[in-house]
Amino acid sequence: MDNRTSRRKKAIRRRRIFLSICAVCLVAVIAVLAISISAISKALKTDKNKTEPSSPSSSQSEPKEPYIVSSVTVVNTGDVLVHSPVLSGAKTADGGYDFSSFFGETSPYFKSADLSVINLEVTFGGKESGEFSGYPMFNSPDSLADTIKDAGLNLILTANNHSYDTGLFGMKRTVQVLKEKGLAFIGTKESESDPTYLVKNVNGIKLGVVCYTYETSCSIDGRKALNGGIISAEANPLINSFSYDRINDFYSEAQSVISAMKKDGADAIIFYMHWGDEYKLSPNTWQKSISQQLCNFGVNVIVGGHPHVLQPMEVIYSEDSQNTAVCIYSMGNAVSNQRQEEMDSCPSGHTEDGVLFYYTFDKYSDGKTVLSSVDLVPTWVNKYRDNGRNQYQIIPLENATDGADKYGLTGVTAQRAEKSYNRTKVLMEESLSKCQEHLGSEIRFGKPTK
Repeated sequence: MDNRTSRRKKAIRRRRIFLSICAVCLVAVIAVLAISISAISKALKTDKNKTEPSSPSSSQSEPKEPYIVSSVTVVNTGDVLVHSPVLSGAKTADGGYDFSSFFGETSPYFKSADLSVINLEVTFGGKESGEFSGYPMFNSPDSLADTIKDAGLNLILTANNHSYDTGLFGMKRTVQVLKEKGLAFIGTKESESDPTYLVKNVNGIKLGVVCYTYETSCSIDGRKALNGGIISAEANPLINSFSYDRINDFYSEAQSVISAMKKDGADAIIFYMHWGDEYKLSPNTWQKSISQQLCNFGVNVIVGGHPHVLQPMEVIYSEDSQNTAVCIYSMGNAVSNQRQEEMDSCPSGHTEDGVLFYYTFDKYSDGKTVLSSVDLVPTWVNKYRDNGRNQYQIIPLENATDGADKYGLTGVTAQRAEKSYNRTKVLMEESLSKCQEHLGSEIRFGKPTK
């Protein structure tokens, strides 16, 4: 082989090597470009997903306005007073007592609400406290508690000026009976360690509830006085009470109780007050000033009793503008023998009148709980004869003529029911409408919310 041929072969070999290297480099470059393009594409897609709003069906939905997640409706009625004629009428041939006539017509109203409240202005002192009796020292048979429970009432107020009518034994026995019957109660205790208040979870809304009664201004050596009598030192801490003479002490205690209820998770605060002047159709200055302070402390609803007649409602604004409360100053009587013809101190008939007072709280998705509505249904106590005995029946009146049209009352009885409705309308309609207007709920008279 000559030199020329040898050089040509070497040149061809070098060119092949060069081309092979170029091919490898080209493949490597293409691979690097592909990887880079893929990475850039993924980055762009991720960035696009971050910047573009998600569709309504995606988990990253637009923020929503708070919405109602739960509601609770409470119905309240006034004082239960088993006067001697009421007691006599309930006595049966076998020596027992039957109070079932009381709530036959109101029971559906109680059972339709989530919580139903009544003021028990008697004691269950038992035979150990002597014979059953009416005014002035109320001692009622235990069967009254069964009737209350069967009617659908499930929260009993026990702090009032008659709580000590059968002494320390009777006050303790009253709460023992309620416990045995499975009825929740507030206002009095069996022992000092029992809670002063109740935080009750109803439909996922925690209601903080407490009940207080006024004391008589004749306390001695730190012992409270109820209904003009000094109670025992042992009984002092067993009843929630306040003195008009030491009102600042009550305010301090009320603040502590409200704070404790909120600490226990209460979403709303309800304060029941036994106060005011008997047979007066408007609140006194003490009721006004106390309700203002309770509103200042963050109470949402204030419900009053004791005057044995209805008193109007009011929207109260806290002095720091951070809270409003609805107050009904007096619920009137649920059932009693305080008949118009027998009441020289109140001959107008208002002692026969009461109401079913409704209020509703709504809880929102953001955790806030607000009072959304209030309403009233007038009631009238019908006294009638049955098998030679006086019977007492609470008649709910959604309309003026319901006594005749709905319950079959006739003659004078129907007329008295209609007069009762009209008395209540005159006294309560304006104040109820103002409260409903404030809450933005339907303005009406005489119709329940539920």
